[in-house]
Amino acid sequence: MRDTNRTPLQSELEEMQVYGETRVGWDENTPPNETVDADGNLLPENRGFGVSDPNSPKCRIYDDPEVEALRARLRQRNGIRGLEICEPTEVKKAARIFRRDGFVVVKDLLNAEQLARWREGCAEALREILSIPGQGNRKYVTETGRLPHRYSYGTSSASRQMLHHPAWASMIGLPTTTPIVTEIFGSSDYRVWGSGGDLCLPGAIEYQHLHPDGRDPQHLSEARIEQAKRVGVELHKDDSGNLSVPTQKLIMEMTPPTVTINFVMCDLTWENGPIRQIPGTHTMQQAPPSPADEPEWMRHSTLVGATAGSGVFRDNRAWHGATPNLSKEIRALPNVEYAAPWRTPQGFTKSMPHEIWETLTPYTQKLCKWIKADPGVWPTGAGIMHPLANKRAEAAKAQNS
Repeated sequence: MRDTNRTPLQSELEEMQVYGETRVGWDENTPPNETVDADGNLLPENRGFGVSDPNSPKCRIYDDPEVEALRARLRQRNGIRGLEICEPTEVKKAARIFRRDGFVVVKDLLNAEQLARWREGCAEALREILSIPGQGNRKYVTETGRLPHRYSYGTSSASRQMLHHPAWASMIGLPTTTPIVTEIFGSSDYRVWGSGGDLCLPGAIEYQHLHPDGRDPQHLSEARIEQAKRVGVELHKDDSGNLSVPTQKLIMEMTPPTVTINFVMCDLTWENGPIRQIPGTHTMQQAPPSPADEPEWMRHSTLVGATAGSGVFRDNRAWHGATPNLSKEIRALPNVEYAAPWRTPQGFTKSMPHEIWETLTPYTQKLCKWIKADPGVWPTGAGIMHPLANKRAEAAKAQNS
């Protein structure tokens, strides 16, 4: 018998999938560029990742004239012209493009069963995030310090990772991804840093600001220099016997601290919020332009054409950002994050339960050694999903006690 007591939001979430048309999203009662603090209070002084987009439409309505005008521009201009997409077997080509551009798209990384498993995992986690009613007449609670209709699986988790979830953990050491990651690092001695990913609901009308994911410490350890040699960097010295400045710069370019693979849950189209990547910016030390100063071509430098089951291998230093999702489809990009062989255990968080680690292959267990919790110890916050930072902290504290 049909449950007539279900609210419209509950009904939407029960039917929701992270591919294909959905009723989720397009909340006209959530103003553009609105964000909240750790407690859900509106208009915080510190906006975090909720940097305003001064060019966004003024209404979050599917057929609003300004939305239609933006949709027309995206239909005409969105997407990198001549985007190179590799086959999983094109290992050296993929690594070469990655080093040149700071990212590379590789198709067919996931088989049908893997894609279905991760889609269901993404939908399951998103239902938890969206299940809390928004303030007033808003459908959803905006995530702390983010723009409306945009969420991060990682930061919405009280552990800041998703490695407690079997779907995420099972995608770490795939036969299609491992050779490419190994080629990029020049070694199989890299480690898993974490796993999360981002998503945008239909009706995310704002551009997210361009940003890198973390900064390069710019420190040339012996281990980092050795990795550079393995990927083909020739070590030239100056008259004083020190590594020349161009060699030092090349070492840092060729040895990214972190490589992330974002996996594509639905085909990226001109309309559904494809991620944008700015080629060559993984070598930049200056900050990206603000939304007000960002040129038009950067807003359209998106990965249109990446198909479901593909992956985007990203140098975390490269400038990137989310774009408007004017469709009726959720765009989700769950990820796995790998740390370079020259990294030390410092800073790694034990976010993977031992029970999950035991289900992995011996090779994948090795990759996850630095993030595995001890037997019988549940990682703090693992399994708790909430859009508000302080609610996550409260739940994690209660979990521990």
